[in-house]
Amino acid sequence: MDIKEIQNLIKFVAKSGASEVKLEMDDVKITIKTGTESETKIIQAAPIAAAPQIMQAPVAQQPVVEAPAAATTTNNSDDDESKYLTIKSPIIGTFYRKPSPDKPVFTEVGKEVKVGDTVCVIEAMKLFNEIESEVSGKIVKVLVDDSTPVEFDQPLFLVDPS
Repeated sequence: MDIKEIQNLIKFVAKSGASEVKLEMDDVKITIKTGTESETKIIQAAPIAAAPQIMQAPVAQQPVVEAPAAATTTNNSDDDESKYLTIKSPIIGTFYRKPSPDKPVFTEVGKEVKVGDTVCVIEAMKLFNEIESEVSGKIVKVLVDDSTPVEFDQPLFLVDPS
């Protein structure tokens, strides 16, 4: 089993929602566990005499969407942004607004998005993870520049749900 097949298996497990998958073939044993920390652990061991190798790869999970708490100050910009929902990065990686350089962006300011629409991709460890919206509404602000690194839980988009 090569790395490409393992990566495809990780993607399949992430999309299926399964919390654990075990695969045993002749001299290879793979266990994939998805957790709340947005990562998958793969333990691959050849014959029992060999030491197991451990690799960690990100799992494309749905972004965390939170409604910000009501603003306690009277500053107008805080009041304006308090009514918006935030789409946050579920993983660490490089943020891209387009699926490839010659394609159009997934979404723009002013465009309506529905639950399940892809809003961007985040590349982590040579895997391109499509980030889908968990809310419906209109994109009011893109908070990250294209081709820049993002952190876990970093806000990416502001969405007006009304």
